[in-house]
Amino acid sequence: MTLKYLIQKEFLQIKRNPFLPRLILIFPIVIMCVLPWVMNQEVKNVKVDVVDNDRSTLSQQLVHSIEASHYFIFNGQKPSYQVALKEVEKSQADIIIVIPNHYGKDIASGKQPQVLIAANAVNGTKGAIGSSYLSQIVMANAAPNLSSISSKVSTLNLYNKHQNYKVFMIPALLAIVIMLMCGFLPALNIVGEKETGTIEQINVTPVSKWSFILAKLIPYWLIAIFIITVCLLLAWLIYGITCQGNVSLVYLLAMLLALFFSSFGLLVSNHSDTMQQAIFVMWFFVVIILLLSGLFTPTRSMPSWAYLTTYVNPMHYFIDAIRTVFIRGGNFQSIAHQVAALTCIGSLIGCWAVLSYKKNQ
Repeated sequence: MTLKYLIQKEFLQIKRNPFLPRLILIFPIVIMCVLPWVMNQEVKNVKVDVVDNDRSTLSQQLVHSIEASHYFIFNGQKPSYQVALKEVEKSQADIIIVIPNHYGKDIASGKQPQVLIAANAVNGTKGAIGSSYLSQIVMANAAPNLSSISSKVSTLNLYNKHQNYKVFMIPALLAIVIMLMCGFLPALNIVGEKETGTIEQINVTPVSKWSFILAKLIPYWLIAIFIITVCLLLAWLIYGITCQGNVSLVYLLAMLLALFFSSFGLLVSNHSDTMQQAIFVMWFFVVIILLLSGLFTPTRSMPSWAYLTTYVNPMHYFIDAIRTVFIRGGNFQSIAHQVAALTCIGSLIGCWAVLSYKKNQ
């Protein structure tokens, strides 16, 4: 019965706070409605300067092909490479393509013309992918026979057949929402009571440490269920994207991730004296966990010493499992390894949070 009243107290504290109920409701809505449109690794609107030294019919066909591509913004033809380079240095252009003399004559005689593509690599991803797109257009115009042969090769996408990037991003956004809501709010909970002095009233009661910490964790697990439900509904209503696997597995994974972050938040809170200190410590660990999880970049691209961190990174297991269920329609057997790892890590941190709490603080 003690646990029941402690949980009731936590919900009353959340309800009486004028900011938290609005944050819990609005935050997942904003994340799901805004970020899928902007967190897109497809490169578009690359500004291209063209230096046409040939001025032939075939070179103009290449220029028109670049103009027609929806990946590029045609920035006009420049008289020389030096003029175009100055625009790149001023960030007024991203890529320069120089069409050499005798471009049309070389193609007509069966030779391969040497076309220069110079990209601004300050933004490495934009420069590399933009250059790749531009190279494909050049090859298609310079070697039409080769392009007709390659066009006979067809690609069959087993998952996400339309290559909609939002399908990949929505599972990742679920992880981010749970991490921020179920990590930072518990981290500020005990510290907030320390600063207001209400923690001393709990410390003089016979409430056990387990009951006290569970009362702090359970409300945020329920909040995690609410957040996942809102996010799944918004993904279906706005984008028409639904989970390909069993939805109950999504909730299972979400609860395990919420177990870790809520426990970790309370662990940080137990060792912090002020809200500012708790926020900075949480932010330090959250950024590292997020960047090493494989959410934005493949983990196999990491150095071997950095890849070892994925074995203890719960976010890495969650990302693998949620994409397996949400995109590929995997069953429990396909994510059993990730579920076991999340359970072990979450339970370990949960026990640590209980043991680190001292009633004489």
